[in-house]
Amino acid sequence: MTKRPNIVFIITDQQRYDTIAALGADHMLTPNLDRLAQRGTAFENMYITSPSCAPSRASLFTGTYPHTNGVFRNDEPWQYCWVKDLAEAGYRTVNVGKMHTMPIEGAFGFHERHVTENKDRDHPNLPFYLDNWDKAYFLSGQEKPSRVTQRRKNDYGDQLGAWVWEHDEKLHPDVFTGQMAKWWLDRYTGDGPYFLQIGLPGPHPPYDPTQPYLDLYDGRDLPEVIPPDPEAQPEPLQGLREFMLRDDADGVVHLPAPTPEQSRRQRAHYYANVTMIDAQVGEIIDALEARGDLENTMIVFTSDHGDALGDHGHSQKWNMYQSTVHVPAIVAGPGVPAGKRVSDNVALFDLGPTILDWAGVPVPDWMEAQTLCPYLDDGPDPVRSQVFAEHSNDALLTGTRLMTMLLDGRMKLVHFVDSEAGQLFDLATDPSEQINLWDDPAHAVTKARMITDILKWRSESGLKTQGFVQACVRGALAMMSPPLHIARGQHREGTR
Repeated sequence: MTKRPNIVFIITDQQRYDTIAALGADHMLTPNLDRLAQRGTAFENMYITSPSCAPSRASLFTGTYPHTNGVFRNDEPWQYCWVKDLAEAGYRTVNVGKMHTMPIEGAFGFHERHVTENKDRDHPNLPFYLDNWDKAYFLSGQEKPSRVTQRRKNDYGDQLGAWVWEHDEKLHPDVFTGQMAKWWLDRYTGDGPYFLQIGLPGPHPPYDPTQPYLDLYDGRDLPEVIPPDPEAQPEPLQGLREFMLRDDADGVVHLPAPTPEQSRRQRAHYYANVTMIDAQVGEIIDALEARGDLENTMIVFTSDHGDALGDHGHSQKWNMYQSTVHVPAIVAGPGVPAGKRVSDNVALFDLGPTILDWAGVPVPDWMEAQTLCPYLDDGPDPVRSQVFAEHSNDALLTGTRLMTMLLDGRMKLVHFVDSEAGQLFDLATDPSEQINLWDDPAHAVTKARMITDILKWRSESGLKTQGFVQACVRGALAMMSPPLHIARGQHREGTR
C-alpha cells in the first residue's frame, strides 16, 4: 500500500459461522461473500467476547473485555471507541446502520452517523428512539413491520419469528442500510482516506427475507437442529430457555418441541436473510469499484455473534454454544493473501488493533486485543493460546451474575460464578457439544486448570488495562461531539 487505505467495516447482527458457502456451508447461497473470501483471508475460528449485541460491539470497539469497559448489557453507556483515534489521524469516519452504542446517536469519534437500529424495537421496555428507518417508514405512510403487526396474524405462535417481507424491498432494513451505504459512497468527494462502518441489522430476528430469496432455499438440504437437552444443562441455561419459551423476544415465539418442518422453515428464512445481505455486500463492493477505490480499500466482513436457531433447545443468543460464539470473519484488500484460511483461534475484538495498524495509528498498550496483521503479511503468526467470552445477568439471562467461557485449543469451558455446575466440551471429538465433561473424573485436572486460568486472566486483565480509564477521560469530549477534523469536499449532488 503506497498510501493509507480506505477501510470498509461490514458487521452483520447475529450471523452464525455456517452461513457462507466458501467457508464450508454447502447449504448456503452467498456468491458475493464467496468472492470476497476468494480474494482475501478468512479466519475460520473467530470467536466473540460476549454473546449479546452491545457488549460484543463495545468490546470490539474498545479492544477490552466487558469487565474492563463496563458494558455487559445493551443499555449501558460506552466510555471509549477507537474510531475517534482514526478521526484524529485524518480519516473521515462514517457509520451507516447499526452500531448499538449507548447513547444511540453519540458521536463516538464519527464525523457522520446515519443510524438504523434493531429491526424490532416495538416493546414498552425499550427506550424510545426514532432512527432513519423509522423516518423512512413515516414518509412512506405505512406501519413498520414488528411483533406488534405480526401478532395480529392467526399463525403468529407457529412462525418462530420467521415471516416473509411483504412491503417494498427497498424498505427492508438490510436493503435500506446497504443502499444508504452505497449512496454515501456515491456522493462523498473527500480527498483523504475514509473509515466506513456498515451495520446491517440482519439476520437478527425477525427472520424476514423477501419471497424471491426464500424461494432460493426451497428444497435445499439444511443443517438439522442439535437436539435439545435442557435437563443436562446448568440451571442458568435452563432458566434462559424457560424465559424464551414464555416471551416472544424480538418477535420469536420459541417452542419447547417444534416440528422438523417448523425448524426447517425458521432456518430457511434465516439463511435467505443472509443471502439478501450477501446481495447488498456485492452492491457495496461494486460501489467501491465504481469510485475507483476498490484497489486501495481494506474490507472486513464479520458479525457480532451467532444465533442458536433451536440448537440445544435455545433461541437466539445469551449462551456460549458454538452456534452463538463462533462467527464468520473475512478480510480482503491490498496486500491481503488471496484464498488464505487461518485456523487459529482468534477473538473478534482483535479486528480493532488490526484496523488501527492499517491506518498507521498507534495501538494503545492497554488494549487486550491483538492485531491480526501478522497473519496477513510475511511475519510469524501471533499466538492467542486462549479465547475468553463473558456475559453478566440481564433482562433475559437472569439465572447467573456472571457467565465466562474459556476456549483453550480444542477444550471449551463455561463457568458460572454462582453455581457448582458448568460445561466442559472437547470440540475435537464432540463438535456439536452434546457430551458435557464437567463432572467426568477423567477431565477433572483439565477443568481445574481452566478455572484457574480464568482467575489468572481476570487478574492480569486488571493490570493490563490500567491505562483504559485515563483513555476514557481523555476521549470523553470526542465521544459525545463530532471530531474537529472535517475532510474537505464532503458531498456533492448527483452521481460520481
